[in-house]
Amino acid sequence: MSHVNIAPQLKIPATYLRGGTSKGVFFKLSDLPLAAQVPGEARDKLLLRIIGSPDAYGKQIDGMGGATSSTSKTVIVSKSEKEGHDVDYLFGQVSIDKPFVDWSGNCGNLSAAVGPFAIHAGLIDPQRIPEHGVVDVKVWQVNIQKSIVVHVPIINGEVQEVGLFELDGVTFPAAEIQVDFLDPAEGEGSMFPTGNLRDTLEIPGFEPLQVTLINAGIPTIFIDAHAIGYGGCELQDEINNDPHALARFETLRAYGALKMGLITDLEEAKVRQHTPKIAFVSPPQNYLTSSGKTVTQQQVDLLVRALSMGKLHHAMMGTAAVAIAAAACVPGTIVNEAAGGGEKTQVVFGHPSGTLKVGAKACHSEQGWRVEKAVMSRSARILMEGWVRVPAESLKNE
Repeated sequence: MSHVNIAPQLKIPATYLRGGTSKGVFFKLSDLPLAAQVPGEARDKLLLRIIGSPDAYGKQIDGMGGATSSTSKTVIVSKSEKEGHDVDYLFGQVSIDKPFVDWSGNCGNLSAAVGPFAIHAGLIDPQRIPEHGVVDVKVWQVNIQKSIVVHVPIINGEVQEVGLFELDGVTFPAAEIQVDFLDPAEGEGSMFPTGNLRDTLEIPGFEPLQVTLINAGIPTIFIDAHAIGYGGCELQDEINNDPHALARFETLRAYGALKMGLITDLEEAKVRQHTPKIAFVSPPQNYLTSSGKTVTQQQVDLLVRALSMGKLHHAMMGTAAVAIAAAACVPGTIVNEAAGGGEKTQVVFGHPSGTLKVGAKACHSEQGWRVEKAVMSRSARILMEGWVRVPAESLKNE
C-alpha cells in the first residue's frame, strides 16, 4: 500500500463573535498565514474553506458558517494605518453555495463586535481602558472607507458583555453598545446616487416601479410593499419558501444596481450578492414576529423587510438599518412617506423579529442631502476563542 503525502491542517488563531444579529469568525491580520495577509486568491480561498463554502448542500457543515447570510461572515482587524483611528476593519461576506467572498460592503451588526474584539486582541492601548466606564474605539471601515465609533462598556477593567439590553432577533440580553456611523453616505456628493429621492424602474414583467435608491451604510433599494403585492408583515418562510418571489426580488435588485451605477451589466449582479440590498416598506400595522410576539402599530413608525444574499433577513442588517435611518429622515423618500412624512431625527421600525430604533441627523447642502451621523444600539459577545483548523491545501493555487 503506497503512502500518500497529505498536508496537515493549518491552525490559525481566531475568535468567534456575535455582533448584533450576526455571527462571524474574527482574525487579527498578523495571525493569518502570510499569503492571506494581503487581498487576493489565497485569502479568499482560505476564508471560504474556514466557513465551509462553496457548499452545494447549502449547510456549511464542514466549516464555521451557519448556512445563513447572517452567519457566513469573516472579519480581519489590524492596527489602523488611518490617522485618528484605532483599528482597520475589513469585512468579507462569504457566499454559501458559490466560490467567492464579497468585499463590496460592510456588516453593520458585526461593526459592534469590532470594538470589543480590538480590546480583546490587544490592539487598544491598555492605558485607555478604565476600571469602569466606556472606551470609544475609532474604527476605519476599509471596505467602504468610512469611520465608525464603537462605544464599548468596561467593567472591572474588562469589556462588559453581559447585561440587560434586549435586541430583537437575539434570544438573550447582553450589554448595550452604541455604534455611530459617521458620514455614512458613499462618495463625496449626494447620498442619492441618481440625484433623486425617487426613481422609476422600468423592468420587463413589472409595472413601472417607484423606488428610493440610497448609498448610506450600504447601497439599498427601497420599494413600497404594496406596489409589489405584499402587505409588509411577511416573515422569512413566506418569502424564502417561494422561489418565484426570490427570483423576482433578485431581478429587481439587479435593475436597481444598474440604475445606481454599481454594475454596468445585469449579469454582474450574480457576483455582487452582498450589495446592494433590497427592502420593502409599509406604514405601521399590527403583526406577529417570528417568535410569536405581537408588535402593535403604536410601537413603530413603519415596517421594513430586507433581503440579504438572496433571502429575507430574519431581523435587519445593521448597514441597512443605517440606510433606513438616513432615508426616513429625508422628506420625500419612500421610507419617509411610509413613516408618515415630515422631518425626523429617529424612527422605530418593525422587522420580522421585532423592532429597532435608529437615529440620523440629515441636512441639505449644495451637494444634496447628507447624513452627518447614524446611531443605533447593538450588543456583542465572544462565543468562542482559540484556533480554527483548515486543510493546508486551502492556500494552494489550483
